[in-house]
Amino acid sequence: MDQPGSEVIAETVSGRGAVTASPASRARVPALVRFGYALGSIANGIRNHGLSWLLLLFYSQVVGLDARLVGLALTIGLIIDAFTDTGIGYWSDNLRTRWGRRHPLMYLAVLPTGLCFLLVWIPPVGWSQMALFWYVLLLTLLLRFTSSLFEIPNEALAAELTDDYVERSSLISLQRSFAWAVPAITASVTYGIIFPAFATVDIPDGRFSREAYAVYGMIGSALIVTAMMIGAMSTHSRIKNLKPPPAKRQMTLRRIFSEIFETLNNRAFLALFMVSALGLLATGVSTAMNIYIVSFFWGFASQQQALISASVPISAVLAALLAPFASRTIGKRRGAIIIGLMAYLGAPLPMLLRLTGVLPAGSDGFVFWFVLVVQIFDLALIIAFGILSASMLADLVEPAPRLELVFEAVARAAAAGARGIAALDHEVGDHAVEDEAVVVRLLRGLARGRSDALDPSVRR
Repeated sequence: MDQPGSEVIAETVSGRGAVTASPASRARVPALVRFGYALGSIANGIRNHGLSWLLLLFYSQVVGLDARLVGLALTIGLIIDAFTDTGIGYWSDNLRTRWGRRHPLMYLAVLPTGLCFLLVWIPPVGWSQMALFWYVLLLTLLLRFTSSLFEIPNEALAAELTDDYVERSSLISLQRSFAWAVPAITASVTYGIIFPAFATVDIPDGRFSREAYAVYGMIGSALIVTAMMIGAMSTHSRIKNLKPPPAKRQMTLRRIFSEIFETLNNRAFLALFMVSALGLLATGVSTAMNIYIVSFFWGFASQQQALISASVPISAVLAALLAPFASRTIGKRRGAIIIGLMAYLGAPLPMLLRLTGVLPAGSDGFVFWFVLVVQIFDLALIIAFGILSASMLADLVEPAPRLELVFEAVARAAAAGARGIAALDHEVGDHAVEDEAVVVRLLRGLARGRSDALDPSVRR
């Protein structure tokens, strides 16, 4: 990669300025290319939904693997993935082929990613605890690696398909819209259709059926392969207009780490990173434990969870309106501080109201709608906080694109640690909390669950 700051761009915080670009790169991205590029983000959305929301529940409650081993596998996989992403970025940046430096890795990732995703949801029957641990660890490691082979080059294409500031922002906005909407739709279909379809007399809740997850894996795998192929093929015709790799040079570990530390030597970047990392820690814990909170703490049924998932696009729309308004009226930094505090302090409000007896018991009627409305607005605040943080990051890294790659890698590590530690501290099944009023244990384990939330006969 070029040294930070080598690509000089006259760009202010407001987004105005002169950008030197070739006529080809300055042209508007065709509609089909734009749409196909955005569709590629579906693959990552489906993968993240499965690994972040369903994997812990499936392996600990359905397959029977100790939750602490599942948490350990998640921790190892996520942290390794955070650092291999940086290596993939360097590899892609310096790759030289007739298909450019992005598309070969994207095509290479398609089939392995689909296969790995499928195998995650059809684990062998009768294996020992340690055998299952190695199975889920190695498969998720490979799944994260192969999907990163597509995701990282695909993300880099946004800045290469066009150098026009407005056009680039429009392209990224469309991609992020797909990235938020698709996991929500996937979750709605999973909770509202797939799980209920596999409810039986013996297993009245389809969330605890092996066959349901096998179907989920097949559908998800097919969608991942399709989305990746569409994403890669839709931008293939633009290869000739993409930026070429830098001049050949000898890449050593010392040189790579030297460049990384050089980009980190930026006080504004460090301040932004620390704030964003704290937000990622909170989001990581919340995401990892969400299905346990809604299933065991609140006792919501699959259809109720489907409705909660279906409300995510509403939060995304609210955030898309709130973030620009805050930026115009009080500024990005102040807006991010205020919105971030409101989001992360307000998130546990419904649980605290239940634990203190203010919110009545039960999972229907007023309780469900209160939790749903709070989650809609709280998620909107979280998304708006992320938009403002990303916007400030773009202001910092515009002259030095490699800074964003380093930020993403370290931020992934922060979120990874949060999810893994939360999973390790979380005991399920026979060790679930018997009394939801045990505040300390509940908050430490992040909703270890209510013993009466589900029929004991279907708990694993």
